[in-house]
Amino acid sequence: MSELQQKVNSIKVNIEKVIVGKSNVIDLILTALLANGHVLLEDVPGTGKTVLAKSLAKSLKADFKRIQFTPDLLPSDITGINYYNQKQGDFVFREGPVLTNILLADEINRATPRTQSSLLECMEERQITLDGVTHLLQKPFLVIATQNPVETAGTFPLPEAQLDRFLMQLSMGFPTLTEEIALLNRFMNASPLENLLPVCTKEELLSLQEEIKKVYVHPSLMEYIIDLVQRTRNHKDIALGVSPRGSLSFLRAIQAYSALKGFDYAIPEYIQYLAPFVLSHRLVLKTSFQRIEAARELLTGIIDTVPVPTEDFKGR
Repeated sequence: MSELQQKVNSIKVNIEKVIVGKSNVIDLILTALLANGHVLLEDVPGTGKTVLAKSLAKSLKADFKRIQFTPDLLPSDITGINYYNQKQGDFVFREGPVLTNILLADEINRATPRTQSSLLECMEERQITLDGVTHLLQKPFLVIATQNPVETAGTFPLPEAQLDRFLMQLSMGFPTLTEEIALLNRFMNASPLENLLPVCTKEELLSLQEEIKKVYVHPSLMEYIIDLVQRTRNHKDIALGVSPRGSLSFLRAIQAYSALKGFDYAIPEYIQYLAPFVLSHRLVLKTSFQRIEAARELLTGIIDTVPVPTEDFKGR
């Protein structure tokens, strides 16, 4: 087991002290973390979205801030504001919660489009600009946003520009019978989240993020990735396919997931596995009934029609 795999596994084991039976979801969250990407957790209330985000944050020795998104939230409540300090006789910058390492944007779709747009520069360029002055965000910087897909009253759909900045869109899902019994027993006397200790520093995480870039992707797999992306742009049922930013995000996610699984090279199976999580939310369908499930079905059909390379993927 590589040093990277050991460190990532220690984070996963730590999160699993709180979260029961979501091994695949945790793997994908850690993939996004390694790929320096953001995550959108979409599911019904009470499935553990916020607890998962908090468990990840507490597993890292990093700054953590939480914003509860509401319709009256202002952009300055996120980015910060320049205010006049009478004692100093000058304007002073008051930092907003976005100047952190892990930002939990809870119920992000409850904020107005104006407020949501304040995250665009943060998520893509890792900076904020106020009154012509640019403030760089801390490294690493990860946004974990949650939203409820069922309740639509008082919500504002995320625009395509915002969705495209999320590396992945994930769903927790309900636990099985055995998992839910284990959950009740685990939380019967106290919440294990309260006593969770960090197992990874910011410096270690930044090192891991650089390490995954060394994962080799064979030229034929590069063509395979772009072939999948190109098919989304030419599909009869898709109005807007995956952007070049989506292609880059897809590549980085493949490298991160391969490293997480102990490989120093990518394989087609991982590309096919990650595609629905990384690409589906970037698609704009021609039908007015826009659901992530429909997008994933179309993407699965595309994957089934694209020939899979069979070369020796270890070769360099």
